[in-house]
Amino acid sequence: MIYTGQINEFIRLEEITPQNCELLKEKIKEGLSIIWAIEEVHLLVDGVNTVLKENEIIFVTEYHNVTLIEVQKVRLVRFNRAFYCILDHDSEVGCKGILFFGASHLAKIQIPNLELEKFEALWKMFVIEMHSKDELKSEMLQMMLKRLLILCIRIYKEQTELVDFDKQQFDLIREYNYLVEVHFRTKHQVADYATLLHKSPKTLSNVFKKVGKKTPLQIIQDRIMLEAIRLLRYTDKSIKEITYDVGYEDIQTFSRFFKKIKGVSPSEFKKKA
Repeated sequence: MIYTGQINEFIRLEEITPQNCELLKEKIKEGLSIIWAIEEVHLLVDGVNTVLKENEIIFVTEYHNVTLIEVQKVRLVRFNRAFYCILDHDSEVGCKGILFFGASHLAKIQIPNLELEKFEALWKMFVIEMHSKDELKSEMLQMMLKRLLILCIRIYKEQTELVDFDKQQFDLIREYNYLVEVHFRTKHQVADYATLLHKSPKTLSNVFKKVGKKTPLQIIQDRIMLEAIRLLRYTDKSIKEITYDVGYEDIQTFSRFFKKIKGVSPSEFKKKA
């Protein structure tokens, strides 16, 4: 089921089975996707084995490379920026830098049993609106999508223990993640992002320490590595081109950085990939 508007607005709603699973590979410009496993599904996301258990959801952008290994049934919601821009509507849903554009992390939630009825009802309403023909169809579909995103961000905050953060700290984490996603090719130091956020590097470190997973510097490095791996695995670019693409001036420095994290040189990784 697809809705398209007069200015290239696009939203797709599908139940994916082995018969139509190629739809998961579809690429649309400025596209975002919500993948909801109805039954357990095995995927490769940017070359990493990813298992989605029943009623788990992941959130991917057009830059993720998703390949199916084994699928029974998943639900897909895919939309573009023209249909609903999460950046322009950040104050409404608050998912920028968390569900989408979260630097190197792949956001995942597990729908709690107590919330499952809400998700099922919302999906049914989504399907009904996709089949409607009145002039308010676009607005209604946007409302459905907005509701889905709000439900997901609430669950994500609870399941990642971010629910106890005050709004200012939570927004700081989101904005940092988003800025890394935008600038990782040119800005490799925490101090660069601290300046953009009008905070000290120490303040950023303290906030991320409360999350207890990655430091601000690790987030930058992980995003650089993710891009390097994508380019090595999925393009024919030379090591020299990739070095410049991820913001390094010479191959030796980039190779040392890559090998320190992956244990092999970029050229060795490319051969294996």
